[in-house]
Amino acid sequence: MHFKQFYLGCLAHASYLIGSEGEAAVVDPQRDVQQYIEEAGAHGLKIKYVIETHLHADFVSGHRELAARTGAEIVFGDRAGAEFPHRAVRDGDELLVGKVVLRAMETPGHTPEGISWLVIDPAVSAEPGKVLTGDTLFIGDVGRPDLVGSKGFTSEQMAGMLYDSLHDKLLELDDSVEVYPAHGAGSSCGRNISKETSSTIGEQRRLNYALRPMSKPDFITLMTSDLTEAPSYFGMDAEINRRGAGMLSEIRVETFTPQDVNKRMQQGAVVLDVRESTAFANGHLPGSLNIGLKGNYAGWSGSLVKPSDRLLIVADGKEEIDEAVMRLARVGLENVAGYLDGGIAAWHAAGLELATTPQISVDELHTQLSEDGKTLQIVDVRAPNEYASGHVPGAKNVPLPQLEKQVDNLDSSQATAVICAGGYRSSAAASILQRLGFDNLYNIIGGTSAWVGAGYETER
Repeated sequence: MHFKQFYLGCLAHASYLIGSEGEAAVVDPQRDVQQYIEEAGAHGLKIKYVIETHLHADFVSGHRELAARTGAEIVFGDRAGAEFPHRAVRDGDELLVGKVVLRAMETPGHTPEGISWLVIDPAVSAEPGKVLTGDTLFIGDVGRPDLVGSKGFTSEQMAGMLYDSLHDKLLELDDSVEVYPAHGAGSSCGRNISKETSSTIGEQRRLNYALRPMSKPDFITLMTSDLTEAPSYFGMDAEINRRGAGMLSEIRVETFTPQDVNKRMQQGAVVLDVRESTAFANGHLPGSLNIGLKGNYAGWSGSLVKPSDRLLIVADGKEEIDEAVMRLARVGLENVAGYLDGGIAAWHAAGLELATTPQISVDELHTQLSEDGKTLQIVDVRAPNEYASGHVPGAKNVPLPQLEKQVDNLDSSQATAVICAGGYRSSAAASILQRLGFDNLYNIIGGTSAWVGAGYETER
């Protein structure tokens, strides 16, 4: 058996190719599918099945494109209600890939249609050696029961299903069975996912907090308490996956001169600057939004960019433009009208206005607070649990996804310092506040991590 995990760090997403005797199956493919075709070709395999463990909400899958390019059959759980030709499977159904048997195990809880796949290689054993758990069981965690794939059910009902799936099915497997989930650390589909991308049933039985012995009511309470808000684009992506996304080749992006971009900005287009925070701070198009490519670009774009926005990309070069457009498409955003030809240098050469965002160190912030802290408004845009673990004294917590909704709670006339963990989210937040009329604004270099590292006092 040929078995390979593909891991996409920016979305903390794991997908898989399983091959045997000239045939292959791909499980939970990402939007851009060329790597699976190349891997199969390199090992003399023809992709026979494209399998989805569930309707993913955090990314757009490439199942339709991969099927169209290879002739493979798409496979979903029967409850998914996919709106395109596919094979709908139920508990116990099997697929044959060469000599390898893939057996469906219904494991609802994260979503109603969730399927885990048992992998049986008869050359090794008649019993399952691996299980692909989708978003039901992660390494160190389990799937959230409150996301949009759970329409028609309460979070408590879904958590009850999850308990049954874990205890009546997955934990009935032998301790030696290898566990391969669809996500790793950083995914919003869980709360405490490990950085490890595989494990065993035995290790998870011992180490996973959600699998420790507890009653079903206690598990439901645990799974439905203190959940962070789901990213706003999750509902959109789940429905795109139900309908099936279009071909990536259909996405067209134009090249615009500085004058074209300026005109389109006046008409309401949104400029998305994907450069790193220091470059953005030193000079950017007025009113532009900064979400750097060197970070959780796709996830934050999905949360901060509206599908109805007409996007204009600013980047350092064509390679970065292509990456920016691709990573937007991975979360269902195909609304890029074009990009600024020549980047910031061309804008400056055209004599058009550039805006800046002052950046200060944590030492400078500490000095300002010591001298006259009452006149400085500090906005901490981290998640509530991060804020609660320790923050700059006097800082207000306004999580980045809520910033525009809660901006009325801030004073735009007051000097404002924006801080996060390391400077990535605060740069995005500062760009939003600048667009909303905050003129006296600072981004804190290094964020709370630098503040703590310098030995300065924190509040909890």
